[in-house]
Formats: sequence, structure tokens, C-alpha cells
Amino acid sequence: MTSTPQRFWNALMGLIGVLTVLAVVYIVKEIKSIGYVGANPNVTNTITVDGSGDAVAIPDVATFSFTVTETAKTVADAQSAATAKNNAAIKAMKDAGVADTDIQTTSYSINPHYEYQTATCQMNGFCPPGKSVLTGYDVSQTTEIKVRDLSQAGTLFSAIGALGVQNVNGLSFSVDNPETVNAEARSKAIANAQSKADELAKELGVSLGSVVSFSENNGVRAPVVYGLNSMSAASAPTAAPAPDISTGEQKVTDNVEITYEIR
Repeated sequence: MTSTPQRFWNALMGLIGVLTVLAVVYIVKEIKSIGYVGANPNVTNTITVDGSGDAVAIPDVATFSFTVTETAKTVADAQSAATAKNNAAIKAMKDAGVADTDIQTTSYSINPHYEYQTATCQMNGFCPPGKSVLTGYDVSQTTEIKVRDLSQAGTLFSAIGALGVQNVNGLSFSVDNPETVNAEARSKAIANAQSKADELAKELGVSLGSVVSFSENNGVRAPVVYGLNSMSAASAPTAAPAPDISTGEQKVTDNVEITYEIR
């Protein structure tokens, strides 16, 4: 006959055994779940749509540059001549209302100037080869001008030509504050994508939920560029009639991609 203490210890050992088995089962389950840590057991159903929107802006800023190049026997003489002509051109820009902050020197260079000279043929008919001879130095300075009063653009070109500036280049137009037109294009692109999503959800028989992801890609049509190269002193010794300048328009296109949760 088993005593009471003995029965107690037998029951206790049995309980410990059951708890041990449960603990082992739990540990094994946790070990198996390690491979799924970070995985979302609730896979979200989604649809992805794209949209595009356009907005048109009228350019309100014109940008161009002019280059003064002078050649002289010494660097100092070439610099003096270039500086005098460049300063006269800048003064003309300021007199026409261009602000100091819209005038910027973009390059300044000094280079040796060589000329190819042929040799005199000798009496026996032998003509020695010619050679390049250093005859002076070229000094060039390029200045970029930003014109905010577009009605003055043509007048500025005429004034620069009258001063004998050798080159006027790269007239282009841009929008000074593109954020507004970009926002307009973005709003139209989002509305276009939402319309597509609503139609697609209706056809699939589902309901749209919250936005899961959003991406955007926008671009501006390249600004209009006018070639005004080689406007030399010889061809424009006095102020020529101001050319008519047309700004045209710039088209901004925004493309978006939106992923929606569906239910």
C-alpha cells in the first residue's frame, strides 16, 4: 500500500513531466517560427495605377551670354582692351534695368596667340617649312545676363551689338518660379491616377483602401533657344533695330504611380 507522501511525490513528478513536455513543444514551435520573423502573415491585396498631367507656363526670364575677346602684343594690353569693352557692355545692361545680381562672369581666359608664317623660298627653289610664331595674347571674358523684363530683351541685344561685342550666345527662356506650375501638373496627374483606380476597382468589384505607395517623375520641355552667334563689331558698328523676341510657352509634364490597398 502506497503511503500518502509517496503518492504526493508521484503526482508531483507526473506534473513536472507534463510541464516539461509542454515546454519542449513550445520551444520547438518558436524555433520553427524564427524563419518567419518579419514576415507579414496578412498579405495586402493591392492595385497599381499610373497617371499623367500637363501644365503650361509662359516663360518670364530670358538668359543669354556675351563674350568679349581682344588680342594684343602683351597680356596687359589685351586685358585693358577686353576690360574696357566688357565694362561698357555691362554698363549698357545696367542702364537698361538689369540688376547687379543678374549679371555674372562665367569665364575669363588668357591664351597665347600664334600666327602661321610661311618662309621665303630660296634662289635654288628650296622652300623651308613655315612655322607658328607667337604674336601676342588673347584675353576673353564671358558674361551671363538674366533679363526679367522681357520687353527689354531685344533692346539689350541691339545695344551690345553697337558696342562691338564679338559674340552673343544662347538666348533661352525659363520660368523663374516653376513650383506653381509643377504643383498644377502634379495635381492633374494624381487626379488622373485616382480616376483610373476608381474605374479599375469598379470593374474588379473591389473597394479602394488607403494609398500603399506613391512615386513621381516630372519633366519640363527644353526652353526655347535662339542662336545669336557672332554678332561682331564690323557687322554692327551702330545700334541696329531691336529684334522681336517671342517667348513661346513651356509645357510641364508630371507622371505619378500610385498603389492602393483593395478590399
